[in-house]
Amino acid sequence: MNNLETWRPRLMQLAAASNADDGAHDLNHLNRVWQNAQTLLEDHPEADALVVMAACYLHDLVNLPKNDPERHLASRQAAQLAWRELEKLDFPVEKLPSLAHAIEAHSFSAGIAPETIEARIVQDADRLDALGAVGLARLYYTAGRMGSALAHPTDPLAGHRTMDDKKFALDHIEVKLATLPATMTTKAGQKMGEIRLEWLRSFRDTFIAEWGSPDGC
Repeated sequence: MNNLETWRPRLMQLAAASNADDGAHDLNHLNRVWQNAQTLLEDHPEADALVVMAACYLHDLVNLPKNDPERHLASRQAAQLAWRELEKLDFPVEKLPSLAHAIEAHSFSAGIAPETIEARIVQDADRLDALGAVGLARLYYTAGRMGSALAHPTDPLAGHRTMDDKKFALDHIEVKLATLPATMTTKAGQKMGEIRLEWLRSFRDTFIAEWGSPDGC
């Protein structure tokens, strides 16, 4: 634990120095991912907690907008930058490959399978922050930055159209977020994800009830 307490402020400082102007991927997000990871670590004492913590704080060192055509490359770039910066701080060199893989594999868009328990924990911990109440706030924050509408004006549940979460924020719940619990690679992550997804779908139902019909009837 002492080693973690020594490294955490240094990792936070490094993350803050590279933090983009994005409230969905700010230092609070990194703190929450590490908080999620600590819960998952309770079931996996074999995991290297320092690698997990470092990856939690440095996974967004390179953070490209969701509509950027090179978004899928961001996690690889973040891993390379984290490696270089941690070498300067005398981070244990033998842990750097595992750290880099955990950062590379965290990204949904990169499509890299996590091959270590550390990478599995970081990936699950990051995806959990996309679900539940905070995930909902992040969804609409990001949608606002991208210029998306709240929901389709006449068919918010997409009964007669193909969902498009780039145009309509509400669609993102089913297009992507609903798929996340099944991608969790830890049992605790999957359970937590299912609970948070249930909350999101409850919100969606309430939203639809309040959204009303286009003619006001």
